[in-house]
Amino acid sequence: MKVDVNDRRSSRRALLKSLAAFGAGSMLPAGSLLAQASRSAPVTKNGRIDVHHHHRPAVLGAAGGGRGPQWTPETSLAAMEKFNIATAIVSLTQLEDRLYDGTEKSRTFARAANDYGAKMTRDYPGKFGLIASLPMPDPDGALKEIEYAYDTLKTDGISMYTSIGRRYLGDPLFAPIFDELNRRKAVIFVHPVPPLCCEGLVEGMSGFAYELDFDTTRTAVSLVSSGTLTRCPNLTFIFAHSGGTLPVLAGRINDRYPNDKKYRQYAPQGAMHELQKYDFEIAHASFPMPMAALLKFVPITHIMFGTDFPAEPMESTVNRLPDIELTEEQRYAIDRGNAERLFPRFKV
Repeated sequence: MKVDVNDRRSSRRALLKSLAAFGAGSMLPAGSLLAQASRSAPVTKNGRIDVHHHHRPAVLGAAGGGRGPQWTPETSLAAMEKFNIATAIVSLTQLEDRLYDGTEKSRTFARAANDYGAKMTRDYPGKFGLIASLPMPDPDGALKEIEYAYDTLKTDGISMYTSIGRRYLGDPLFAPIFDELNRRKAVIFVHPVPPLCCEGLVEGMSGFAYELDFDTTRTAVSLVSSGTLTRCPNLTFIFAHSGGTLPVLAGRINDRYPNDKKYRQYAPQGAMHELQKYDFEIAHASFPMPMAALLKFVPITHIMFGTDFPAEPMESTVNRLPDIELTEEQRYAIDRGNAERLFPRFKV
C-alpha cells in the first residue's frame, strides 16, 4: 500500500520566539539564547540520558534531513561531552517520505537505517542506544522488522511519526503492529511531523513552527479513541517536545470525549486518565510555558531529558532548564532517573 507523504525535510522550527523568563516577565531574544554558553544546572556525575537524539547517516542519503551541519557519530559525541550527556538513544531523523512510501524500498530503507543505528551501539558501547524504525504503512514488513530489531539488533525501542500520510497511530491499519509491540512490552518514541491536512495554512510560516505540536495531540488522542491504549496496556509511549499542545488541551479533550458506549469503553475513567499514561521528553520545549503545563499535566516520573540533536542545537533545551523550579531529586529524575527505568541497560 502506498501512502502519499510529502517531503518535509525542511528546516525544523526555523524561528524561535522571544522567551519569557520564568516567573519574571522579562523577555530574552532567541538569538541571545543560542549565543550563550550553556547555563545548564549540574546533574549527576553519571551524566544525562538523551532520549531524543537523531542519527542521519550520509551513507543512507539522510545527511540532509533536519537542520544543522552534516552529522557523524563523532559530532554527537562532542556535543554530548559538552553538555554532560552520558548516553544518547538514537532514532532516525525525519525521513518519512522514504520510510513510509509503502513499497519494498521502505523495508530496505528501514533495515539499513536500523543496521546503522545498531552499529553505533556496538562501536561506542554505552554511549548510544537504538530506537528502531518501521515501514508502518506495510504491516507485514513492519512485523518482520520488529522481529529483526528485537531479536537480532536488540533494539531499545521503536520510533514512529505522529502521522503516516493521512492516518494517525490509532488507525486500524496499525493494529497488528501495536499488538506485537504490546507482546514485547515495547517503548515507543513518537516524533511529530507536519500533517498533510494542514500544509501552507499560514503564509510565510513553516508547519515545523507550530503544526508539529498539534499533530502530537491528534495522534495521542487517536490512540485513546481507537482503543489502542486499552487493548495494549504493556506499551510505553514517549511523546516529544513536552507533548506539544496536549498538556494545554487535555482538559478540553477530556470534557468533549464522546460519551457513547463505543468510546467510553476505551476510557472508563475519562480521557484524562488515559492521556496521563503517556511519557514525555522536553527537547526544544524546556521553555517556562510548556514546562509549566507539562508539570501540571503529569507527575515528574513521566518526564525525560531530550535534545533533538542535531536538528536542534542542544542549547535550545539545556539553557532553559535552570529557569525551572525543580528539586535536585526532580532534576535527577528528568536527567536520567526516569530513562533508566525504561532503558535499564543504561542504569548505573
